[in-house]
Amino acid sequence: MSTTKWVIDPTHSEIGFKVKHMMFTNVSGKFSKFDATIEAEDSNLENAKIEFTGAIDSVSTGNADRDTHLLSADFFDAAQFPEIKFSATSFTKINEGEYELVGDLTLHGVTKSVKLAADYGGLMKDPWGNTKMALALEGKINRKDWGLNWNSALETGGVLVSEEVRLNIELQFLQQ
Repeated sequence: MSTTKWVIDPTHSEIGFKVKHMMFTNVSGKFSKFDATIEAEDSNLENAKIEFTGAIDSVSTGNADRDTHLLSADFFDAAQFPEIKFSATSFTKINEGEYELVGDLTLHGVTKSVKLAADYGGLMKDPWGNTKMALALEGKINRKDWGLNWNSALETGGVLVSEEVRLNIELQFLQQ
């Protein structure tokens, strides 16, 4: 069986995350420089090779001071660890259109397995005849598992930044 290769369409994709701030509001961020590929034997993506890399210095939360802090040694330490990587180990069908994506996430010099819920949007031809594929991914990770430990206690109890990070990723791929 032949292998089909897919490359990310960055203009129609978003790598986003949310973290609770002061225990009661969410701060959203995203990475604007990234690359992803899929190599699959068929369009259902089971047993597909899925790879992702993102540039840590492209993180944006809409606040320059906060972004500078995120790039520092307190958090991502972008000078020492300039990239985030993900490599799939399985893509398993749960129900029609619903999958579980499991893979190794490398961040801040640490590699750990993560599980993400995947909504497979299927295939579509764009107006120019290109075949596109859509995936929406959601999941949660604990930033401390990757050594992102910085925090500050609040006078009222609790902490400034939640340990839990919610991932919200929208991907569009172009068939090669």
